[in-house]
Amino acid sequence: MTKASLLALTALSLAAPALANTPSPRPTLEQAADIALQADVDAWDFVEGITTEVGHRQAGTEAEARGRAWAMAWLKAKGFQNIADEPYMMPTWVPGEPGRAEIVSPFPQSFAIAPLGDTASTGPEGITAQVVMFRSVAALQAAPEGSLKGKIAYVSNAMTRTQDGSQYGFAGPTRWVAAGIAAKKGALATVIKSVGTDDHRNPHTGGTDFPEGVAPTPAGALSNPDAANLERMFKRADGRPITMKLVLTPRFLGQTQSGNVVGEIVGRNPSLPPVLLACHLDSWWPGTGAIDDGAGCAIIASAAINVERAGPPLRTIRVLFAGAEEVGLFGSAAYSKAHIGEPIAVGLESDFGADRIWRFDSNFRTTNPELHKKIAAAVARFGVSSGTDVAGGGADLNIVRDQKGALVDLQQDGTRYFDLHHTPDDTLDKIDIVQLRQNVAVWTQVVGILAGEDTAILTGSPVPSAPAVMK
Repeated sequence: MTKASLLALTALSLAAPALANTPSPRPTLEQAADIALQADVDAWDFVEGITTEVGHRQAGTEAEARGRAWAMAWLKAKGFQNIADEPYMMPTWVPGEPGRAEIVSPFPQSFAIAPLGDTASTGPEGITAQVVMFRSVAALQAAPEGSLKGKIAYVSNAMTRTQDGSQYGFAGPTRWVAAGIAAKKGALATVIKSVGTDDHRNPHTGGTDFPEGVAPTPAGALSNPDAANLERMFKRADGRPITMKLVLTPRFLGQTQSGNVVGEIVGRNPSLPPVLLACHLDSWWPGTGAIDDGAGCAIIASAAINVERAGPPLRTIRVLFAGAEEVGLFGSAAYSKAHIGEPIAVGLESDFGADRIWRFDSNFRTTNPELHKKIAAAVARFGVSSGTDVAGGGADLNIVRDQKGALVDLQQDGTRYFDLHHTPDDTLDKIDIVQLRQNVAVWTQVVGILAGEDTAILTGSPVPSAPAVMK
C-alpha cells in the first residue's frame, strides 16, 4: 500500500465518528438517475423476487392473487404508502394440460404447440382432420364460406426483428383474428405459426378473439421451427392430404376475481394530480413473466423510489400494477371506471421488456414544448433521442386516454423482445442488468421532472388544471 493510500485511510478513520453523526446529503435528481445507471438494485430485487417466489401469474387465477400479495408486501417494505388491492371480476380461461400436435400422415411426427387464450377444448381424445394451409390472414379471408368444414386451418406469417417492435402490428393479426375467421368458415380448429422472431422450439401463446355469434373453437400456436417443418411438408406432399391430430384442453372457469395493485410515493402537494406509472402484473403461464411484465413493474417502482431519494417530489407518484392485461385489459378498464373522476397529471407505462430506452415521445411536444425540450435534454446523456411521434401510452393507461390527458412513451429496444414474448423463455436469466439499469435511470430522470412540475403537464398553463374532459 502506498503512503498516500495509508494517509487517506487514516483520515477516513479519524473522521468516521464525526461523519456518523452527520446526515448524508440527498442526491440531486440528476445524481439519483446517474446512481441508478451504475448501481440500481431495487428493480432487480423486484423481478428476481416475484419470478422466484411466485412465478407465472395467469390472469384471474390463484397464482395472480399470490402475485398481488407479494407485490403489496414489497411496496410496503420499500416505503410506499396508500397501498391497495382493488378487486374486480373477470371471465377466466386456463390452458389445461400441455397441448399436443401430431402429423398422422404422410410424414408422422410431433410438433410443439401451445393453446391460445379464450379458445375451446378438443377434449382429451383430441381431433384428427386434414390441414389446409394459408400463407397469411388475407389468404384465409379470401377462402370461400364453408370451405373449411371439417378441417384444420393452418395460418402462417412472416415476422422480423425491429427496434421499435412495429412488426408485431403486421404479424399480430395471425394470432388475434385468424381462429375467428377460420371458425366462421367452418374449421374444426386452427393452428398458426407463432407470432415471434426466435428460432427455438418454443411456441408463443397469447390471446385470440372470435366474432360475435361465432363459437370458440380449439386454436394453438406452433413453434416457429415446427411451423416451418409443416410448410415444407406441404411442398413435399405432392397433393396428398396432410392429416393432423390435435389435443388442446383449455377450460373456462367462469367469473373469478382479479385486481389492481396501487401504491404511492406521496408528494409535498397531494392536491396536485399525480404522476401515474403503469405496468401489468399478470403474465402467461409458459414462462415466469420476467420480461412480460415483471420487469416493467420493477422499473416503474424503482424509478419512484429513486426520485424520492432525491427528496419528496412535489406531486404524488402513483404506481399501478394492473391485473389481467394479457387477456383483455380488464385491470386497465376497471381502474379507469373506478377512478375516472380523479384527474391524472400524466401517464407512463413500462411493458416492453427490460432493455435500454432509446427514444422519448410525448403528446405535449407542441402544447407544452418547453417541458418536452427539458425532458429531452435531460435524457440525452443516456443516449436517448427526442422523438416526433405523438405518445399514445401503454395498454394499462386507459384512464389517461379516457381523460384526454398527458402521456409519455419511453421507447425500449425491442430487438430481442419477440424472441421471448409469451414463451417458456420469458425467465429472469434473459434480463441484462446493465440495460435494466439504463432503463431505470431514464425513468428516474423523466419521472422526477414530471413530478416536480407545478403547472399542467399537457398545456403548461400556470394553474394546474384538470384535463379538458374533466372540466
